[in-house]
Amino acid sequence: MQKTTFTIDAMHCGACTGRVERALLAQPGVSSASANLMARTASVEYEAPADPANLSAALSEAGYPPSDSSIQLDIDGMTCASCAGRVERALTALPGVSGAHVNLATNSARVDFAQGVLDPEDLTRAVAEAGYRATPRREDASAPSAAERQAQEGQALKRNFLTALILTLPVFVLAMGSHMIPGMHHLIAATIGERTSWVIQGALTALVLAFPGRIFLRIGIPALLRGAPEMNSLVALGSLAAFAFSTVVTLAPSLIPASARGVYFEAAATIVTLILLGRWLEARAKGRAGEAISRLIGLQPDTARVQTETGIEERPIAELRAGDVLLLSPGERVALDGVVCEGQGHVDESMLTGEPVPVEKTEGSPITGGTVNGSSALSYRVTATGGDTVLARIISMVEDAQGAKLPVQGLVDKVTRVFVPIVMALSVVTFAIWMLAGEGFTPAFVAAVSVMIIACPCAMGLATPVSILVGTGRGAELGLLFRRGDALQRLAEVKVIGFDKTGTLTQGTPALTDLYPLSDLSENEILALAAGAEARSEHPLARAILSEAEARDIAHAPVKRVKALSGRGLRAQSEQGLLWLGNARAMQEAGVDISAHSARAAALAEQGRTPVWMALDDRPVALMALSDPIKPEARAAIRALHAAGVEVAMITGDTKATAQAVARALGIDHVQAEVLPDGKRDAVETLRAKGPVGFVGDGINDAPALAAADVGLAIGSGTDVAIEAAEVVLMGGDPTGVVRALQLSRAVMRNIRENLFWAFAYNVVLIPVAMGLLVPFGGPGLSPMLAAAAMAFSSVFVVSNALRLRRAARG
Repeated sequence: MQKTTFTIDAMHCGACTGRVERALLAQPGVSSASANLMARTASVEYEAPADPANLSAALSEAGYPPSDSSIQLDIDGMTCASCAGRVERALTALPGVSGAHVNLATNSARVDFAQGVLDPEDLTRAVAEAGYRATPRREDASAPSAAERQAQEGQALKRNFLTALILTLPVFVLAMGSHMIPGMHHLIAATIGERTSWVIQGALTALVLAFPGRIFLRIGIPALLRGAPEMNSLVALGSLAAFAFSTVVTLAPSLIPASARGVYFEAAATIVTLILLGRWLEARAKGRAGEAISRLIGLQPDTARVQTETGIEERPIAELRAGDVLLLSPGERVALDGVVCEGQGHVDESMLTGEPVPVEKTEGSPITGGTVNGSSALSYRVTATGGDTVLARIISMVEDAQGAKLPVQGLVDKVTRVFVPIVMALSVVTFAIWMLAGEGFTPAFVAAVSVMIIACPCAMGLATPVSILVGTGRGAELGLLFRRGDALQRLAEVKVIGFDKTGTLTQGTPALTDLYPLSDLSENEILALAAGAEARSEHPLARAILSEAEARDIAHAPVKRVKALSGRGLRAQSEQGLLWLGNARAMQEAGVDISAHSARAAALAEQGRTPVWMALDDRPVALMALSDPIKPEARAAIRALHAAGVEVAMITGDTKATAQAVARALGIDHVQAEVLPDGKRDAVETLRAKGPVGFVGDGINDAPALAAADVGLAIGSGTDVAIEAAEVVLMGGDPTGVVRALQLSRAVMRNIRENLFWAFAYNVVLIPVAMGLLVPFGGPGLSPMLAAAAMAFSSVFVVSNALRLRRAARG
């Protein structure tokens, strides 16, 4: 099974995406096809006999040809004109290449090819088979980004709108001035005459349709002729009908009954102008919707200072390689991922984690491209470049999620598939009803045109993808990466969220929580002895004692002959006597009586802490307790989930006593302890009886549960295996990220429902009004101009409503 993605700029509404998908799915070998209106792309999974060339042909036949991309190739080995001809023929012979020009003087070739059908590797392979070597030029090798295409489209729509506005204003003044300004009608009749006024209006309207409005004709008419009308077809039909009828009245009035001789040039011109205005505003709003990706891309600086053998050089980021040592000034943005090799300071990683507190960096600390250095100068060694950096992977994840199609989109696809044909049928029915009612041609014609113009499948098609676009972008700003867009919908529906304990709800590293001297030794003396013995130990709990001694700046006491006691602790010789350090069994082996203090040890164990005894010779000198501390934010996260109506479970491999202690401290509803990785998966299945389940984890052992859950959420500081198994990645280690992800997903789904309600309600309410349903009861009708304004507003409303998500999940 293979996958390719086409860029299709000819998609303009929800009906278009449905036709693109059906055209692809109709091809033998295609298993899935998903068109994205916002990104103007179509992703296809296929196997033989399907291939990119026949998929491209199917799209072109359906009226949605893949967009072309250009690439500049540097060619080695050409020596004469016949060489250039041979290379050119090799390139133009490839299916999907629309043009190739080889320049012998510059030893280069510029190739225009259909995106998704070919990639640069196909082109270089064809040149190699012809006997030459081709290398893509880095700066020209990629097509414009979605944000760049959106900006270009917005500028083109702005130019078209302003041109249409300049041409339409005189038409509007000449046509409507007679109704709005007293004496205007007589002034026109006395000067240029009504017929000349109509000719001027017709000429200006023809220019509107032929130039700024040709986008509707160029796309809409061929779609209509193919029997697959879409939004542009409705606009083209409505404006052309008004223009054609008015032209006949102007040039051949005898063909029209005297009672119906009116012109509607202003309607045709205004329809095009208002809809261009709507599309321009929509393009601007969609550009803001994708700002999150643009900001992420803009986080990487263009150049960096490199430490070389000859000194310091400033180089473009594209020229840097792994192993290069880069210098980082205070306040400077980190260029690429790396490891600090000199200096100490703090780095603002809020772009990565959504958490505002700067993170301390010392020698050996990882550092991420796009983050911002604090007040210290650092140097770091590059470990990843290009698409391997964390920032590049984040951008890729977000773009993939933004291209997803949520399950809720299925209803929209079914409606938009039949929407335009139904509207055209309703327009014909409207005309017939008005004529049969004896109202005459003019009211019937106006009502029929209004029905065609008022209908808007664009709002339906945008309702879901624009919310996903803004929502996933907002998630990236908060340190929440939705690796798959459909996780947005599934996370909003979860009833239970299960957490792993270690590293998710707790810090993941043991710490010394209690120290009780049982003799005349002070706490510092006890820690000095314990650290001296544990410095030779590889046990995970040893790190907790060593860290506490380090934090208190306590030197290790000299010890020798350290011996590990398997499952019990250790024994060592100190200057004060034979040192024993471990559990109750170690004390029993040493012949130390700890019965007087056993109640305190039992109380510590009930709190989920691990008692550790210390003895010198045969007398106890200290009781310590170690535990994996609960993250400070965990309690707030559990409370917020309960407030959101979600039950919380904990599924852990730790002991029941420890798990129960953590659960009591946090107020967790369900606990399953001492489970193996497969058991975690089974526990998720058990919880599913209460409803859809989300699971949060960070380790390799959590991967089965993350994959089995309806939505897996991985802590970004966890293992790569866990992250790959999850649909949502929480870039910070803060469990409140789960709450933010839940809030964001619910906000996105609420926003989608609002958009869909508006899109459907708008059409359900206003199409009957345009048909004139209220007129017999004394209600209003709807002119084509007002219909065009309402239709343009509907799409702008949907996109603007989605932009509110940029403020979602602030808490």
